Amino acid sequence: MCDSHRHVSINSPVILFGAAVLGLFCGWLDIAVINQICDVIADIFIRLLKLVSLPIIFFSLVATLSGMSGMADVRSLGGRVIKYTLLTTLLSASLALGLYLLLDPSESAARVFNSGQNTVEAVSYWNHLLNIIPSNLIEPFLNNNVMGVLFLALVFSASILSLGEEHKKTLNQLFESLFAAVMKMTGFFLKLMPLAVWAFVTLFVKDVQNHEVLQGLAIYLLCVVLANLIQAGVILPALLKIRGVAPVSTLKAMWPALTIAFFSKSSSAALPSAVDCAERRLGLQRKVARFSMPLCITVNMNACAAYILITVLFVSQSNGVQFTSLEMFSWILVATIAAIGNAGVPMGCYMLSSAFLAAMGVDMQLMVLILPFYAFIDMLESAINVWSDSCVTAMVNQELVAEREQSLEEL
Repeated sequence: MCDSHRHVSINSPVILFGAAVLGLFCGWLDIAVINQICDVIADIFIRLLKLVSLPIIFFSLVATLSGMSGMADVRSLGGRVIKYTLLTTLLSASLALGLYLLLDPSESAARVFNSGQNTVEAVSYWNHLLNIIPSNLIEPFLNNNVMGVLFLALVFSASILSLGEEHKKTLNQLFESLFAAVMKMTGFFLKLMPLAVWAFVTLFVKDVQNHEVLQGLAIYLLCVVLANLIQAGVILPALLKIRGVAPVSTLKAMWPALTIAFFSKSSSAALPSAVDCAERRLGLQRKVARFSMPLCITVNMNACAAYILITVLFVSQSNGVQFTSLEMFSWILVATIAAIGNAGVPMGCYMLSSAFLAAMGVDMQLMVLILPFYAFIDMLESAINVWSDSCVTAMVNQELVAEREQSLEEL
């Protein structure tokens, strides 16, 4: 999810900020030996990210989706939750793309990073669609085909859900364990983050002699924050109004849970408070609150979808990668699917965005520059994710109440 688990001390914001400051100083000194050491460290860190990138995407999706109760069981209550989850997440990703195209944060940064080496070869969109479907199970991983991995994860998850309960439970536990193992390995690699920040910032200062990329970074951050605030303050309240739910009353009732999510940077940590607020303060049905909120905490990641889309497009285009219009719009679907399968990923959207970029072979230098700002973004997105969960739960409850009232009238 977009939310962070509690960071280990070595990756605290203070240490990362200190590493960035040291990198600024070393880059300004421009000492050949230090630059060579930074080149080696940067290369090793990127290789490690690429090592875990596609397994993170695949195992997180399969572990999350295969753990659902099955199509028959979710058809009633679960179907409504999934419906509103997909609706709100797609709207969030679409809004993010609209803001990205409007503000175009990559324009300034591209002047610095675009060396022409990362420009993708033009192919027909039909061939692009065909490449999504792999000819064997390992081909997407060998070719760093992100879309192929997503397709494989979705098909695999659907197949597991159609199996008997015994096989489904066994396979879900298997993929949960594999995902946990990959994330444990990722945790080991992340202990190198301060060293990587120092190396990347040093190389960045050495190579960049102007402020254009910083202007692009500021516009990028504005784009991410605006997408989240508009989704939380305009789109979600509008959906509540359409369903006959009072947005202000809902916000007041859920405020304690939103506060916990913001300061803990974890919607999972806010789950007990969110269920309690939904039941006692908002007055939702017990079965709805206790089913919908945990499910939404797992799959309803509005803010994460917006972050993934904006970040991947910004870093890619800043490094010279060109997308056709259809490819850019296809990222709405990719970001939505990735956000739904993002549960339990440490450092949330940041790690999944890095995984996409590493799998695409894009230079990761900008991701390290984004890292110092991610702590605030993570706090904001965690609160917005819980707010979205609350809105979905309230709309599901209202829909069930309306159906029951209609049935009573017909009787």
